[in-house]
Amino acid sequence: MNELLDWILDTVQSVDPVLRTVLAGIGIMLETSVLIGLIVPGDTVVIVASTAIEDGTQYVAMLLTVIVGALLGETIGFVLGRWFGPRIQHSRLGRRIGEANWQRAQRYLDRRGGPAVFISRFLPVLHSLVPLTVGMSTMSYRRFLAWTAPACAIWAAAYTTVGWVAAGSYRELSRELHWAGYVFVAVIAVFLIVVWIAKKLLLRSEARHLEAADADPGDVAPTDAVPADASPADAALRDGEASRRTTEGPEPRA
Repeated sequence: MNELLDWILDTVQSVDPVLRTVLAGIGIMLETSVLIGLIVPGDTVVIVASTAIEDGTQYVAMLLTVIVGALLGETIGFVLGRWFGPRIQHSRLGRRIGEANWQRAQRYLDRRGGPAVFISRFLPVLHSLVPLTVGMSTMSYRRFLAWTAPACAIWAAAYTTVGWVAAGSYRELSRELHWAGYVFVAVIAVFLIVVWIAKKLLLRSEARHLEAADADPGDVAPTDAVPADASPADAALRDGEASRRTTEGPEPRA
């Protein structure tokens, strides 16, 4: 195990630091770009590149590059949605995504507004469709960026850190322990399990909104919809009003 990991890590580390940092940024840019994120494993590229980090300077450079790459990818999706959204949606690739997924992303954005942009970064399929969907909505780019930037930073920090820590721990332990390779695998496995659990918890917490997004548009009362550019406070007030109407029933007519 140690010999195989040594070969893999040494191969990655033999790549010029600047080049592998740029490649990680490009990988995540493609991963967050419209539809490309469904086929490009940007998270894998970032973890592999991060295993070659040697010091704090390279870590900061990798982290910033990945954040910028993610924001560029999100921006590309937004711009394409603003200018070519309907064409992409009805293209051959767009049709392969499925009309149900497009409608789900649109209705989810309509109901949740800014929080949908933040949360979708961590959800499968939606993380590739939402930037394009936002571009087709009335939400401004400034507001979109305000919601997606923190999500991109959290995502980048998590994947960059785990790659660096796992490889660094392995290199220190491998000098004395022949089973150090299993420690490396365990760290990565635990991280992936935590990510999977976190996604499941997010899906559960958003189940009410996602189920409403899956429903027929005619089944959702127009007053319950939250505009894409609504503030978090407006969204909370709208949800509270909808809950009050459900509990108290319709107001009596005069």
